Amino acid sequence: MNNRDDEDDALSPLEQEVLDEYAQLANNLGRLSNILAELSSRPSAEILDALRGLERKTATVFTLLKASVYSIVLQQEIFSEEQALRESVM
Repeated sequence: MNNRDDEDDALSPLEQEVLDEYAQLANNLGRLSNILAELSSRPSAEILDALRGLERKTATVFTLLKASVYSIVLQQEIFSEEQALRESVM
């Protein structure tokens, strides 16, 4: 085994998942950088149109993210209430 394999074996599944997410984030940022470099070579009107589209997509993603976080928080509250109810019945 090489040193990298030893490091992978020492990571917990959660740590590996976090590292995988960071790798995906790095890839996405690299793609974003390439797109921004391409956009910077275009005329201003094209850039504005592309940025408007990006703004709409970003707003949609942000809304979905907020909804997901809200859903998780709500599920945790419901679970906590159910657990407290079960404990009070016992």
